[in-house]
Amino acid sequence: MDASRAAVAPKQEIRLADYQPPAFSIDTVDLNFDLHDESAIVTATSRLTRQHGTGTLILDGGPYMTLKSIAVDGKPLGGNEYTLGAETLTIHAVPDRFTLEIVTELSPKENTRLEGLYFSGGNFCTQCEAEGFRHITYYPDRPDVLARYTVRIQADKARYPTLLSNGNPGETGDLPDGRHFAEWHDPHPKPSYLFAMVAGKLGRLSDSFTTCSGREIALNIFAAEGDLGKCDYAMASLKRSMAWDEDTFGLEYDLDVYNIVAVSDFNMGAMENKGLNIFNTKYVLASKETATDADFDHVEGVIGHEYFHNWTGNRVTCRDWFQLSLKEGLTVFRDQEFSSDMTSRAVKRLDDVRALRMMQFPEDGGPLAHPVRPERYIEINNFYTATVYNKGAEVIRMMHRLIGPDAFRHGMDLYFQRHDGQAVTCEDFTCAMEDASGVDLKQFRLWYSQAGTPALVITREREGGDLILHVEQSCAPTPGQPEKKNLHMPLLVGLVAKDGSELRADVSGTGEWTDDGCLLQVIDARQSYRFKNVPEGTVPSLLRGFTAPVTMRHDLTSEELAFLVQHDGDAFARWEAAQYMYGDFLLACARGAGKAEAPPHEIAETFKSLLSDTEVDEALLAELLALPSEISLGQRMDVLLPDEIHRVREGLASHFAHENADAVRARYAELSGASYDLDQTSKARRRLRNVLLKYLAYLPDAEALVCGHLEQADNMTDRMAALVIIAASDFPARDEMLAAFYNTWQRDDLVVDKWFAVQGQSSRPDAVEAVQQLMQHPAFKVANPNRLRSLISSFAMLNQVRFHTVDGAGYRLLADTIAHVDKINPQTAARLVAPLGRWRRLPEARQALMKAALEGLLAQVESADVRELVEKSLS
Repeated sequence: MDASRAAVAPKQEIRLADYQPPAFSIDTVDLNFDLHDESAIVTATSRLTRQHGTGTLILDGGPYMTLKSIAVDGKPLGGNEYTLGAETLTIHAVPDRFTLEIVTELSPKENTRLEGLYFSGGNFCTQCEAEGFRHITYYPDRPDVLARYTVRIQADKARYPTLLSNGNPGETGDLPDGRHFAEWHDPHPKPSYLFAMVAGKLGRLSDSFTTCSGREIALNIFAAEGDLGKCDYAMASLKRSMAWDEDTFGLEYDLDVYNIVAVSDFNMGAMENKGLNIFNTKYVLASKETATDADFDHVEGVIGHEYFHNWTGNRVTCRDWFQLSLKEGLTVFRDQEFSSDMTSRAVKRLDDVRALRMMQFPEDGGPLAHPVRPERYIEINNFYTATVYNKGAEVIRMMHRLIGPDAFRHGMDLYFQRHDGQAVTCEDFTCAMEDASGVDLKQFRLWYSQAGTPALVITREREGGDLILHVEQSCAPTPGQPEKKNLHMPLLVGLVAKDGSELRADVSGTGEWTDDGCLLQVIDARQSYRFKNVPEGTVPSLLRGFTAPVTMRHDLTSEELAFLVQHDGDAFARWEAAQYMYGDFLLACARGAGKAEAPPHEIAETFKSLLSDTEVDEALLAELLALPSEISLGQRMDVLLPDEIHRVREGLASHFAHENADAVRARYAELSGASYDLDQTSKARRRLRNVLLKYLAYLPDAEALVCGHLEQADNMTDRMAALVIIAASDFPARDEMLAAFYNTWQRDDLVVDKWFAVQGQSSRPDAVEAVQQLMQHPAFKVANPNRLRSLISSFAMLNQVRFHTVDGAGYRLLADTIAHVDKINPQTAARLVAPLGRWRRLPEARQALMKAALEGLLAQVESADVRELVEKSLS
């Protein structure tokens, strides 16, 4: 149809300070999807009311659809009544209240971006967060425009028997020419990013859940027919999530049906669309044959996360995308608490802290650093980050600690009472917590606006019989924030007496004893806390429970750390003492650029003692025996020395294995032979046994033992533990074992992803060449985000020593891959950029190589998604 289309312009920066409320509200939206093999016709009928301003209506759109017609109050518009731009549709004159009908035509099979409406695996599917709805129809595609949606889907009945959308099901029926239709209505107002639609041939697993008020909810998981046998755990996790949210927060589900659809091509882990969650198969499908213990935990956690969004994200949503952590940080905290209650709280906390340090700390310390609530962006997809999610969850956790669990629950109730059905801000949430608790959180709010990881330095002084802890906080400059203000944070500490018992002492200042230690409130740049009448030899236990997302330096000696490893009553502090004990020694060796010498007596004896400890939880024991990862060691260096870190860590692991060979073999044997189960005791035994296997891999008979471990395994956890070792080894049978594994599991996509991932992480010197060869493997699909991440992200994010190869080949491989994927799926390509932005921490020669790779990538970039991150990385 005739219309003027403006020239494509570079995307403009969007700033929080420029926020303006929408000019129009929308009461209802009726969507009709007429689906065909090669096209989709979408008719969107909306009822709009002006909120402010006069004249024009500006709608968001994009280049991936064809405008067929526009009508206002039933009157078709001519080309001179609107302007069609590259990313907008402007209607020049509209009344204050009117009905708008827009018809668009889409080509879902050509949509490799997996954003908006796309076709994958024989199914139509949508992904609308953050700005995908604008690629379906022209609309005010922003989270503060909430409307009630009614959807009608029409498609060929034989090819697409399953027709799903948000809300409750309505009328269904047959149409001429072998087609059929289904209608859905969502009674709850929602923003466009929560819209979803699926049409395809899918199997269904059904169950039900009875809510606390007696309502029966129909539960369905849709997946490929052959995958339904792997959906039982996801269904059980969903029911546990629903019960937990009622018990913990009093939140009941509010529709008649809850549907989950598992698809193999998906940019994210899952999406919380109201009543129709769309999931990456990775977080739905699980069986003992194909899923590791960690996979089962991830399925339960992500199922819970998306369900919990029904209230924290859907019923109360974000005013604008700068407030993304309002829903994501809060919901990550909720899913972490849920998983902690379902599993081991202590080990879950270790896993969460490890993930934060692996992903978010480097982000905070590099060119892509940004606050939990950013102040500006060019491409919003680039802010789905560990800072918004994981650090955002830590901010909620600190708030929970500072005001206490009862006040926090009261604050949640108040938050929903005030804001149900609204689009709000992080400030609204914090105000609810202040009003519920009476605690002043004004200074605490800086966590939302200030980027960077704070550093704590804790030193001791004795005065008479008193112990004084001096605490200093600081935060390094980050892009756009050269000066930092003091933050308000909780610091939980303990006192461990010489006999290993917990000690309490009167404390001055803001300290208050709780069940798990003394809670100190850190507010100033330097504060001191006096503990009175503390006996000599008492060792402080610091940052218990990781009560704040900070780095920490202290004056504890190696002997004191070893003492805490043996006696600290806090699981996190005990593990942290072990990490420092091993890490301090390894870093000293690495900085000396030498092979790791024999460790000091206290370290050697602590390791030996742990091997024989039968009192500690076996999952925690596994963590206490494991050395710090190469990545975590690298994060403690000002200038990263990946080769030296790898060399000394391998040396210490080998030393421990040889010096304790009989004890390691004996403990490994004790843990063997148990039948498979998913209970926590069985998972803990596997976790410990597989840590011991890593040490046994350094002994002369390693190949037979490791290969036997793989061949005799009756579950994927044990298989993968052995395969990781085999992939990194020089075993003569290495290639044969890898090939045999692939041949056995080649029809299971998620297991094949694991096969690619272990090879991407291999520390063999030929890792770069191996990754390049694997990219030519028939099973490698660069357009599938899961497959791409399994190989390329594993290599660039987890294989520190080989990604930083001295000739820069690892950097060039990543940059070339990003440039290629950018043309197919910019959102996925952008999520590969971060490792290339950390050149400032490298020695000079490697800095030059990484910058050269970035500059070469910048010359090839086509999308705003990737360009924004590459330019920031070079700035």
